[in-house]
Amino acid sequence: MPERLAKLSAGCDCRRIPRASLRKLPNRDQSHWPDEMTSMTAPIIAVLAVAAAFFARGEEPLLLKDKTLVAWVSPANLTQRGGSVLTLDDRNSHFDGIVFGEIAHARWMAGSDFYRRTAKEQEAWPAETANPATIVQVAIVYRDREIIAYRNGQEYSRHTIDYPQAFGPGSVVVIGPRHLEGWTDCFAGAVEDVRIYDRALSREQIEALKPKARSDPAPWAWWTFEEAAAAERTGRFPFTRLMPGAKVEYGRLLLDGKEGALVAARRADVLEAIVATQMEKSAERPTPPKSLVLSYHLMHPGGDSAPGDPNAAFCLDGVYHLHYIVGHIFQEQRSFSFMHVTSPDMLHWTWHKTSLQPSFTGHGMFSGTGFLTKEGKPAVIYHGQGSGRNQIAVAKDASLESWEKPYPIEPLAADGKPAKIPHWDPDCFLIGDSYYATSGGRTPALLKSADLKSWTYLGDFLQHDLPGVVIGEDISCGNFFKLGSRWMLLCISHSFGCRYYLGDWDAKAEQFVPETHGRMNWRREGESLFKTEYRDFFAPESVLTPDGRRVMWAWCATLDRQIDAKTIQSLPRELSLPEDGVLRIKPLRELASLRYEPIKLSDLKISPPASNVQAGVAASRLADLDGDALEIRIVVARAEAERKRFGFQLFVDQKDEGLPILIEPESGALRLGATEAPFAVADLPKGEDVEIRIFIDKYLLEVFVNDRQAMIAAHMDYRGKTGFNGYSFGDPTTIKSLEIWKLKPTNQGFLEAEKNRIWEPATE
Repeated sequence: MPERLAKLSAGCDCRRIPRASLRKLPNRDQSHWPDEMTSMTAPIIAVLAVAAAFFARGEEPLLLKDKTLVAWVSPANLTQRGGSVLTLDDRNSHFDGIVFGEIAHARWMAGSDFYRRTAKEQEAWPAETANPATIVQVAIVYRDREIIAYRNGQEYSRHTIDYPQAFGPGSVVVIGPRHLEGWTDCFAGAVEDVRIYDRALSREQIEALKPKARSDPAPWAWWTFEEAAAAERTGRFPFTRLMPGAKVEYGRLLLDGKEGALVAARRADVLEAIVATQMEKSAERPTPPKSLVLSYHLMHPGGDSAPGDPNAAFCLDGVYHLHYIVGHIFQEQRSFSFMHVTSPDMLHWTWHKTSLQPSFTGHGMFSGTGFLTKEGKPAVIYHGQGSGRNQIAVAKDASLESWEKPYPIEPLAADGKPAKIPHWDPDCFLIGDSYYATSGGRTPALLKSADLKSWTYLGDFLQHDLPGVVIGEDISCGNFFKLGSRWMLLCISHSFGCRYYLGDWDAKAEQFVPETHGRMNWRREGESLFKTEYRDFFAPESVLTPDGRRVMWAWCATLDRQIDAKTIQSLPRELSLPEDGVLRIKPLRELASLRYEPIKLSDLKISPPASNVQAGVAASRLADLDGDALEIRIVVARAEAERKRFGFQLFVDQKDEGLPILIEPESGALRLGATEAPFAVADLPKGEDVEIRIFIDKYLLEVFVNDRQAMIAAHMDYRGKTGFNGYSFGDPTTIKSLEIWKLKPTNQGFLEAEKNRIWEPATE
């Protein structure tokens, strides 16, 4: 045994073993050790710990740290997210792999456990452009604390890490999923050749490599897929298994992007355990974990489902219809369908059979809107994924269960030739006897038709843009409608999330003339200032109710990593525009029907301690909240709120200050958690009290202030934390009234749809 330990120590750089490796050692308290002894001894003990684990499994203790991963691949599509073409996994939650599109669309990256060895700023990297017929070589070199990625022999990215991860002989190789615990995202496409080198190759060495050809140095592990069993050629991984959705044909490993994978191990029992675990998981139909199931928000019943853009909303014969996008596998590639739900009140939803799906349309369904034709027929306009065109489909009846076959929009320019416009995220609306359609992008195009068949390109939809809009923002998920005496364009930019324009329609010029611009989504603290992907409130859609209210939804896209792959819609919000021209945003009035067990308190005083030196701060317990589906209404008299920094804390316990909701006069902002949005008490009409309404649905919160500002946040650490505090800075603040209601659940349809799966689209 001493000789084997000597070989181990000589074969690796002990200084780079992370302290995390000590976690499994008994008696690891080092507080009484001298600093010099700790720094010298810890790496050696870490190596001994790894070696001991290998000996216990009867495995040779060799560590693979510096290495090179190489793969020749053809992506089936460029919209897939998070699969891997080659991963080394230590079966203890650590992995290094060549991952595609996980953080940034169509980018290759060095995937790793919790991004510990991953560069997160990727927008400057070139996006992949290869089609399924193109083979791309991707290589990632790990040299001590430096990681370099190459594409076709040319440097693609470079970054440094805190420490490298060492992989022992108990490690396995996975192709398809990102890692053993991340089977929900798998690579779709063809793999020609993958190999691992036990050293860091140079750029010249990588450029000289050829698929299916030997190299010097020789690969440490190598798959060429020249036989159906997909055997590893060096003999280091003698046990290989292809999972359902993976097959070898014509010298390539073909992966379906759903569950298809290759798993390789050095021992048969290890491989069988992995396969058994995965097959057991596959037998379970995906549903959201119970801890994530919400009480009264609309949520997809089928687990991971992004994107979740709401689309094509109608009110027909007293029934509300809403569609939302769900991503799924169709014919071994990722595609998209419109889920169909109905409700009598926009709160209680029932799922229906999915009619608008690629097995019917012939293409995937990207965003668009719903509208009524001149004849009163429901219709949808949307972008057909992969078709290169915006499409229109007309429903056969008001149930929206069956549709006429969709057809593409082929606009002509004034000279009768095909118009050269971007086809993207369209909207359609009637003005007089004319149909108008927009096609999104940085400069949205406007089209006109008398019959929805023949379209003429008119030019730019916007007569001009506004100073508050950043150059380069796109207009996508557009929804154009009359609001009060003005016109509103509700939309997103992909970088900054949900936003809107208010203005007029110039009938003579046939253009929208925007006059004001506002945002409904804001950056959270901790999000990059440069990689602008602020999408907590995203992809809006609206409907006009029979009593004349304009109601909108938005997809809660990126609030937290636990839920960002789930499709969750915001609460319905009522939009209105009174004579003062300030947009009002109210929670749907039907939410009041869910209230029960009311509590009402008044004249609650929050008093900071008196001080002549500096302003005092007070936090007072206002209530202990009973339940996780609640509405809270707070009124603070105007005189109490002037120039006052005050607010509230949710989910408080003895150790946690909870989630803040603050009015900040110093910044003219409303703060919810880590996000600030514009709001100032001074901007309210004289004499108007401050009214704050808070909706709590487990971890999801929505806050409305004076119907002039609305925000959304997620707070995953809510369980068992019932404290609700008031906060005041400087002077005392008196709460005029505090009302708390429990809210009845509306998710009965969700629970039924989890079981009946009526909504599941076809995969073939």
